[in-house]
Amino acid sequence: MKTEILKIDLHNIDSQKIKYAAQVIEEGGLVAFPTETVYGLGANALNKTAVEKIFKAKGRPSDNPLIVHVADKKSVGNLVLRIPEKAEKLMDAFWPGPLTLVMDKQSIVPDIITAGLDTVAIRVPSHPIALALIREAKLPIAAPSANISGKPSPTDSKHVINDLYGKVDVIIDGGFSNIGVESTVVDMVVDPPMLLRPGGITLEQLEDVIGNVRIDPGIAQKNLDGKVVPKSPGMKYKHYAPKAKVVIVEGEIQKVAEKINELVKECESRDIKVGILATDETKHFYPENLTVSLGSRLNPETIAANLFNAFRDYDKTDVQTIFAEAVDSSGIGLAIMNRMNKAAGYNIIKV
Repeated sequence: MKTEILKIDLHNIDSQKIKYAAQVIEEGGLVAFPTETVYGLGANALNKTAVEKIFKAKGRPSDNPLIVHVADKKSVGNLVLRIPEKAEKLMDAFWPGPLTLVMDKQSIVPDIITAGLDTVAIRVPSHPIALALIREAKLPIAAPSANISGKPSPTDSKHVINDLYGKVDVIIDGGFSNIGVESTVVDMVVDPPMLLRPGGITLEQLEDVIGNVRIDPGIAQKNLDGKVVPKSPGMKYKHYAPKAKVVIVEGEIQKVAEKINELVKECESRDIKVGILATDETKHFYPENLTVSLGSRLNPETIAANLFNAFRDYDKTDVQTIFAEAVDSSGIGLAIMNRMNKAAGYNIIKV
């Protein structure tokens, strides 16, 4: 397959390029495009054959549901049986933005989108290019992350090109995604609502709007054994993983640093190439040539924005094991630790 790359400036969107990409969607093709969270791989959500191409291009398991992206709140009514009152409040508070809501679906939504479930996950992205594409296509667009399934999600068009060039029709190069972790997913079918995947909207922000929100047990620990169909993307046991083995070290910062340095020496004695993921406040504890800072613990949004890119950079090296410091799990830290835990397969050392 020939893949076309369309470079579009999000501050000066080329309407002709958007029209072309929208036409590809309308005709059943695949378009990778930037969102504020990560890059998405889009197809007409109402075209089963087009959606099948997403699974083939990504190598994605069919039991992993997709998120449907729409242009505005009023578009949701065509896809769901009802919009719960609390869902309305969340839409008003956070859309457009990195929040996905799971609701009972109408029959118009193909089962392939929902992994056979009676619910569908929907969001309105805030990225100008994503919104322009959806509005021009005048269709709901199903779009998981634009990467090979299981690999770190793409936060830059280069990541998409590395994974999917020759497998999709169009890749829109819109620069970097600014949030760096996927959208928050909340199940609105249950009451109180349940957080299925932490992301760009924090648990604290959700509860400020609708009160109590339960947390799915799989966010903090592995709980899917392959027999349970996940209600949200990203709920599988191993996900977001670089080629290297990831080991998380959790505890008081000084003890974490001591443990990581001990583990590094042990690996080096066995000729295992290692890397260290630290923060601006802790990078001085480690050998400079082995260490990457993800950002500041005082500004965890920087850590979220850099995590997947750091994993991708390690994939270009011969590093075999990555030791990563845990961060505080409040706010967006819950999403950061969820992605780290999934990437590590819950390989966590507590000190």
